[in-house]
Amino acid sequence: MKLKLDLHEIYNKGYEIDRALRDIMDEAVAKKATLVEIIPGKGSGQLKKKVLRFLDQKDVKQLYHRVEKDSKNFGRLFVHFRWK
Repeated sequence: MKLKLDLHEIYNKGYEIDRALRDIMDEAVAKKATLVEIIPGKGSGQLKKKVLRFLDQKDVKQLYHRVEKDSKNFGRLFVHFRWK
């Protein structure tokens, strides 16, 4: 199962971004999704950095297996999960 989060609509609303990221991670855990695609967009790169900082938090980092930056599209990240 793959989930997708597009942050274009809320790119300038810090609190909503954090809530959307938290919600998609919780949904991925609940549904045992194998992949979450997060689209911060290309822009200046600040939103992508914010997403990466969020994913690097200790409590969030323990939820997923690895993060992959899309080599063909700078404005997209993949969060991979591994379930036993």
